[in-house]
Amino acid sequence: MALPKIKPYTYVDREHSNRVSWPVDPSRAVLLVHDMQVHFVQAFEGANLGEGDANPDAQINIAIRNLRRLIDAAHAAGIPVYYTAQPPRQNPEDRRLLIDFWGDGLQNDESARVLDELAPTDRDTVLTKWRYSAFVRSPFEDLLKESGRDQLIIGGVYAHIGCLTTALEAFMRDIQPFMVADALADFSEGEHRTACEYASGRCARVLNTADVLADLHAAEGAEKAETAEKAETAEEARA
Repeated sequence: MALPKIKPYTYVDREHSNRVSWPVDPSRAVLLVHDMQVHFVQAFEGANLGEGDANPDAQINIAIRNLRRLIDAAHAAGIPVYYTAQPPRQNPEDRRLLIDFWGDGLQNDESARVLDELAPTDRDTVLTKWRYSAFVRSPFEDLLKESGRDQLIIGGVYAHIGCLTTALEAFMRDIQPFMVADALADFSEGEHRTACEYASGRCARVLNTADVLADLHAAEGAEKAETAEKAETAEEARA
């Protein structure tokens, strides 16, 4: 019932069969760093846990690096950053059916800690995670509505479980999900790919970190151009 020991793999990028081409809009989007806690990351052989034996080519470490880029870009663009984190020592009445599949879960504060490299800041929001979906027993949807946000950028672990389930539920709540393929990791390359292929055809736009950054850069350029045009129009009106 425990997590499997995950062999290193690299997600080989290829074109995903996206049915939508939604652009990431910094005025509408939030970033979700999904379950990047020690308990889940230490299941990956060669994971970067600050112990000096990390495999740089392992997908989990590629995902960590790309999540760091996404977090920095989100902060710079004014995009809210959310984290999900399961609590340690869960009461069986709270954990319920998860026990049958995954055992008792996180057992101490250290295992519940978000990786230092990705740790939330005071400006970020940490959601307590109870089920696969970030929306279950959570104020997440209300927080998005209150802030006028209806796009969800998702990275973290595990692609075919919580990340995909959260994307599906976002879609069903009319929130546009974006699965960032190279900022995800999973039990295997096959399960990672299955999650991305399913999402691209059913509920989300699947893209890479570079695509997200390009969309943010394009939006910034468009905003600057619009500001310059308004300033020029105002100057002409005063002339």
